[in-house]
Amino acid sequence: MPKACVKISRANAEKVENFRQSLYQEAELLFSNYIPVKIAQLDALQRDDALSITDMSSLKAPLDIPIPDPPSPEEEGNEKIMMLLERVKPEIFALRETILTVNCWIQHLIPQIEDGNDFGVAVQEKILERIAVVKTKVDGFQTNINKYFSERGDAVGKASKETHVMDYRRLVSEKDEDMYSEIKVIVLDIRGFYAELYDIINKNLEKVTNPKGEEKPSMY
Repeated sequence: MPKACVKISRANAEKVENFRQSLYQEAELLFSNYIPVKIAQLDALQRDDALSITDMSSLKAPLDIPIPDPPSPEEEGNEKIMMLLERVKPEIFALRETILTVNCWIQHLIPQIEDGNDFGVAVQEKILERIAVVKTKVDGFQTNINKYFSERGDAVGKASKETHVMDYRRLVSEKDEDMYSEIKVIVLDIRGFYAELYDIINKNLEKVTNPKGEEKPSMY
């Protein structure tokens, strides 16, 4: 029985190979420079005064809702929370892009499936499984942020309609405090994910880049 094969033109084969080489170079830059720098930056952000607030009452945003006059047509969000989200959201997007790049890189390093000597491939698959778990958690960060705006908006709307019900005003503050705590957790998690990714790749670099133990150039 003839061996199955796919005919690819030389030009297209070169394009695919150029993409692979570009991907390998990008992965090398991630682990040699980008990720270590990101870990340090996120550690500094986590220690920043803006994320070291212990008195939650200082987070309280004024609700410009007159009592009993009609409410203001436009209610501003919590300025402190908004400023923190402006710093954290780009980090979420950057981590998501890094995860996708590393995932694609490892996928391209998986060799042809064959019998024997597949321990390195098993390591690759374990790392890919962990990356998938991290990606799910990172996607959840944005979901939680969207949920905050939705629920806070509902609370502000209720406070606007029921101007004498102080519990609705308190609910707005509770949403802000919860989001502040969530932001702190997000920063810690992002820093931890970068550190974990850096650690697991470096500890298993040989098996990731050379799963069959063949003589190939090292990543570094």
